[in-house]
Amino acid sequence: MLTLQGRLTLTEAVAKAADLTDRFVREDLTALGGWVWEGYDADKQSRAGWEKRMQAAMDLALQLQKTKTFPWQGAANVAFPLVTIAALQFHARAYPATVSGTEVVRMRVTGADEDGALNQRAHRVGRFLSYQVLEADEAWEEQHDRLLLNLPIMGCTFKKTTYSPAAGCPTSEMVSATDLVMDYFAKSVETCQRKTHVIYLSRNEVYERVRSGLFRDILDEGWYRSPQVPDTNVRGDVRRGETPPSAPDEATPICFLEQHCWIDLDGDGYAEPYIATIEEGSKCLVRLVARWERSEDVERDARSRVIRINASEYFTKYGLIPSPDGSVYDLGFGILLGPLNESVNSIVNQLMDAGTMQVAAGGFLAKGIKIRSGDFKFSPFGYQRVDASGEDLQKGVFPFPVREPSAVLFQLLSLLINYTQRISGSTDMLAGENPGQNTPAETTREMVEQGMKIYNSLFKRVWRSMKREFKIRYKLNGLYLGAVTYFGGAGDKALIEDFQADPNLICPVADPNVASDGQRVQQMTLVKQAAAATRGYNLDEVEREWLRALKVDGIDRLFVGSDKTPPTKDPRIAVAELKAETEKLKLQQEQQLFMIELMSQREFLAAQILELQARAAKLGADAANEGAQQTVSTINAMIGLMKTQDDALHARADRLLKAKEIEQNAKQPQPG
Repeated sequence: MLTLQGRLTLTEAVAKAADLTDRFVREDLTALGGWVWEGYDADKQSRAGWEKRMQAAMDLALQLQKTKTFPWQGAANVAFPLVTIAALQFHARAYPATVSGTEVVRMRVTGADEDGALNQRAHRVGRFLSYQVLEADEAWEEQHDRLLLNLPIMGCTFKKTTYSPAAGCPTSEMVSATDLVMDYFAKSVETCQRKTHVIYLSRNEVYERVRSGLFRDILDEGWYRSPQVPDTNVRGDVRRGETPPSAPDEATPICFLEQHCWIDLDGDGYAEPYIATIEEGSKCLVRLVARWERSEDVERDARSRVIRINASEYFTKYGLIPSPDGSVYDLGFGILLGPLNESVNSIVNQLMDAGTMQVAAGGFLAKGIKIRSGDFKFSPFGYQRVDASGEDLQKGVFPFPVREPSAVLFQLLSLLINYTQRISGSTDMLAGENPGQNTPAETTREMVEQGMKIYNSLFKRVWRSMKREFKIRYKLNGLYLGAVTYFGGAGDKALIEDFQADPNLICPVADPNVASDGQRVQQMTLVKQAAAATRGYNLDEVEREWLRALKVDGIDRLFVGSDKTPPTKDPRIAVAELKAETEKLKLQQEQQLFMIELMSQREFLAAQILELQARAAKLGADAANEGAQQTVSTINAMIGLMKTQDDALHARADRLLKAKEIEQNAKQPQPG
């Protein structure tokens, strides 16, 4: 039982204080540091077996080769990548499925929204949170990428979301399950009474925290002033090919234990939520801070006695498969496939060793054979001189009896690999391999859909965890966001009151039931077809969702919405206008044909006039012939008649051209 000399009163100042260690005497700080260490050590002991299994799982995923001396030095030492393949297959599907496009976060609208205010608020919140995770928090996507690769191996990974004054927004970092120590049988992260985050800080980072008031002044402590002794058991050094320095080094990071716990510091019998940070080696308490944000988080009765404190939660658990034994740490492919992977490794190495023995096996030499001592090295087309005859060699050399690699072992290997694929869901078709040329398309599609059921269930858990993470960001924005915050570059803004409502309305934009791009496009195509045939759909949102499924960039630029486009005409009016336009085109064609006919008639008359004029000129040359003169008169009369017809045709053509000109002028807009 922790007994302290000092006491704290739960006030607003205590909730807002950056560090509370200055309110306790040194003896209390020492007692608190020891109490934190004891809780951490107890939790670590409770999960000791789990840590060994996690280390073995990570060794398999990284294909770490261990030194082997059996059955001989340098025997086959293959690490078959079953866990690696399963992790990469999950990551390749989960990453683009959960982080797709520029809209990662969305907010639901529940209840009536007659004036559209709730929908506008939801749109602002979704766009702002998406902007924060993709742009403002530059490390979020990278951390999420790493998480989705670590998750299938370990089965459980965490995100820690806190407000960063330097970045001016909430930030998230991935926390490995090995670095967040909890009691193995805790029911959940949120209800766990004690969880310890193992943090490594450089000396500069410790110095910055001291000078900024986040840590108490420990710059004169012996453990800080002396170089840190490197931990030769730091995880991952062998896997990364690193050798830790053997001597104390100034650059060696200092290990701190940040424990989110419940301590009764006001002496009322009810433990309050705090964050206590100690240095691991010395157990020195460097920081103590309240884990509630406002006085409203402390619920009291009529006599001002504390009933409940709503503690702030900063950790979000991402789990793969819930543990059947009720542990807070979920199962991953590293544990589920570990025994099978080890068996596959053994069989592969046995087959390779058997092949080596068959190719390069030795034998026995009889005592009387005349061969010089030492090793013989054979090469192609190489011969060794010996003093023995061929008959003596045949009698004196006895090859070691070996057998070829076992076909039964090979069949067993195929069986084990097949069942590992069943567990991880990475079958041939789901890995992108062709199942066969004669497989019907519908059969293949059905098999892929059934195979994706495993991934759909896993994605739902990831989607659920993302929702909890975004809720933490939503709450932090409600505490630290300015009254009006502009973001993006297109005049978008977020209001502080947008983040002070129910955080349960937050949800990720990804659909947990859709695990592939093809499924998403097919789903939205069917929705679009239904919206075109049935009234009641929001056609603009359907169109935008369809474009998002196609992963089209600049959706707002390409599709402005039906409210910003002219309304569609009544079908009857459109048909009447089309009919009138058709009649008009028909009339124009008839006029053009008529003009062509008139011009043809004028050309024919002009040719006839020229011909008659030529005949009249020829006959007029014979002035003595009275008959010729009469014929000339007749021809001149015909020429006059033809000219009259030509003038009439010319007048009709002029009238048609003038009418067309008047029609074109009427279509042009009038100035002013």
